[in-house]
Amino acid sequence: MFEWVAFSYLALSSVLVAAFSHNLAHPWKLLATQALTVTIILLLCAAYARAESRSQLTGVTVSTLFWHFWRHWYPHLFFLFCFEELAYLVHLVNPTWQDAKLITFDHWMFGVHPSVWLEQFATPLRNDLFQLAYLTYFVYLLVLGGILYYRREWHAYWSVMTYSAVAYAIGYLIAALFPIQSPWFAMAGMWHADLHGGPFTATINFIEHYGRVRGAAFPSEHVAGSVAVVWGAWRHRRWLFWIMLPLVAAMCVSTIWGRYHYVADIFGGIITGTLGYFIGFWLMNRKGSVATSAT
Repeated sequence: MFEWVAFSYLALSSVLVAAFSHNLAHPWKLLATQALTVTIILLLCAAYARAESRSQLTGVTVSTLFWHFWRHWYPHLFFLFCFEELAYLVHLVNPTWQDAKLITFDHWMFGVHPSVWLEQFATPLRNDLFQLAYLTYFVYLLVLGGILYYRREWHAYWSVMTYSAVAYAIGYLIAALFPIQSPWFAMAGMWHADLHGGPFTATINFIEHYGRVRGAAFPSEHVAGSVAVVWGAWRHRRWLFWIMLPLVAAMCVSTIWGRYHYVADIFGGIITGTLGYFIGFWLMNRKGSVATSAT
């Protein structure tokens, strides 16, 4: 089921690339890259199936373990690929940034610009703590997935991956249709100073320098992915849910504190993450959602 979701997203985005190719600099390179991505995934699945078949005759080997690991953990790389690809898709349909709409929404809701208002509370220590909260995003899926993988709960494992895939796919498509560049760009110059901190701030600055995508801010994929995982923890590891919930709440605040997102982005991420869970749950209850050769 995970591959059905992934391939459906790639197919739909490829149709959009072909339909709006006049808005892109190198549309055929994007289509070729997506076709190559599908090919790599299929080859990976085939290699694992062959290794698993051989293991029934020869027993578990290093080759079996190698392909088993990558068969189950490649989704993380797939999500990263799709996110970075958005840098080329943000103006696929709409050539102009739409940040003014979200800036107006935030100000209407709070009477202030939240990220600007929060600046009065900034100190190096607080900055670093919020950047640490922001960094926790990168471990949620790894932790829950790692527990389920270690316990060999394959249906639960692929369920969590599918919840995430649906949430991300919805968010990626919205980002391609409704380009938002984030407060970091749209509101530059409204703050009195940069946010200085310690090692966690330095780590985030490094990641943002080499991996930042200008655009794709709405809905927040950080929030969407985290919420999908939290829902997964609620279903498959309730004790982990109660640990993750306050961390995810702090991470949501950190995206505003760090000037990466509008509050509207957070709401959008919560909605898409929740949709990802419920749609993914429905899909995973269908017969054949996890093939025997994929476990």
